[in-house]
Amino acid sequence: MRLRLDIGYDGTDFHGWAAQPGLRTVQGEIEAALAVLLRAEPEAHRLTVGGRTDAGVHARGQVAHLDLAPELAERVTARRLEGVLRRRAPDVTIHGLRAAPAAFDARFGALSRRYEYRVRDAAARRDPLTARFTAEVPRELDLDAMRRSSRELLGLQDFTTFCRAREGATAVRELLRFDWRATEDGAYAAVIEADAFCHSMVRALVGAVVAVGSARIDRGELRELRDARARTSRFVVMPAHGLSLEEISYPPEEDLAARAEQTRARRDPVLE
Repeated sequence: MRLRLDIGYDGTDFHGWAAQPGLRTVQGEIEAALAVLLRAEPEAHRLTVGGRTDAGVHARGQVAHLDLAPELAERVTARRLEGVLRRRAPDVTIHGLRAAPAAFDARFGALSRRYEYRVRDAAARRDPLTARFTAEVPRELDLDAMRRSSRELLGLQDFTTFCRAREGATAVRELLRFDWRATEDGAYAAVIEADAFCHSMVRALVGAVVAVGSARIDRGELRELRDARARTSRFVVMPAHGLSLEEISYPPEEDLAARAEQTRARRDPVLE
């Protein structure tokens, strides 16, 4: 029986999502809580996650799935799992837990992933209550310039400049949304959505646009860097703690299997 878990966490004190020996991770804490309910070893029941977040990255809309025998699945409810986590890991919460179709795959079945990145510039008043979730930039930022430059990065293209693709894979992704807003507490928040992301891609994209907003580079140079498809030191990858995974979207049930098969297929390079 396949179960879907909807998860949130403050990533500050975690070494990322993925279980690692001797390190505190989100996956490790949830699997340990499941082991309490199932009276099993944590390694006996592994989670498959929709977005494998790095150390320090937060989530409001993480999704994972888990396969259990029906008699074991009866022991696992959102209330029971949340109860164990409140005692063991209060920085993790289970928003929901329910049966899912056999074709549901938290990772490969996703249509898109949406992140938010919060940044505060030198002109803003510092806020200690949001410091764990907001990166600080020691310069004033031009919000309009960041909005314009973000729009130029949209679409299906090779994002090698902004990420490291896995060996044998490409960095071709479709960036669906990249826009900015001013928040009530004086920060700026970027909303970034794509069909998929490669490692550090969101933080690199934000770093490039912040470089435009702080006048370190201009929009023309950003376009040149984008088209060069090569790593560069002209902008920095932003810190992890400003980033939060907000939502993972999935197709209707009848399209789940086809979507997973499509996602597993290797993407062709983008031609000139």
